[in-house]
Amino acid sequence: MFSYIKGELADITPEEIVVEAGGIGYAVRMPSSVLDSLPPLGAEIKVYTHLYVKEDLVALYGFLTKEDLAVFRLLLGVSGIGPKGALGVLSAISPDDLRFAVLAGDVKSISRAPGIGTKTAQRLIIELKDKLDLGEAFEIRSGHQAAAAAASPSDGTDQRSDAVQALAALGYSLADATRAVRAVDFAKGMAAEDILKEALKHLL
Repeated sequence: MFSYIKGELADITPEEIVVEAGGIGYAVRMPSSVLDSLPPLGAEIKVYTHLYVKEDLVALYGFLTKEDLAVFRLLLGVSGIGPKGALGVLSAISPDDLRFAVLAGDVKSISRAPGIGTKTAQRLIIELKDKLDLGEAFEIRSGHQAAAAAASPSDGTDQRSDAVQALAALGYSLADATRAVRAVDFAKGMAAEDILKEALKHLL
């Protein structure tokens, strides 16, 4: 019904934001992990939305990118996870990090979310692993990092972390992945994909 809502950011609470568009204030539930990325009150905002309708609940859930909305919808498809649980997961771990956690089989990171135990985290990984792609996860995160690069120059920490997660997703232990990435002769502006390629040379 709603693809997105574009309007003035009228209010922010820990549970939801209010976007005023066309004289109507839309209450949109968002993960707490994105609150720091919101513009100031009164600024224009575009929120990609999912309308959830059940007998006892009608609610709008919103995200700042189409890709993050897609992750939320993937979570809704996992047996035993409803909108509250999906939002809880994305409040505890960002959509970018969740993609890598699923690909790496990182049960510990996912089970930190409220209401998500070890068994549910394992089931989530099993059900979503084949629906996510490592290359696409890199591409999405790179796009997000590029958008923030001008305001927050990187020292390469994020790229190294991405490379470690990618190696873990390929089946290497975190210890081996970390050692290989540290062995790379890092150059300023080096992309995570380049670090990954160089790190693999130390593992072959």
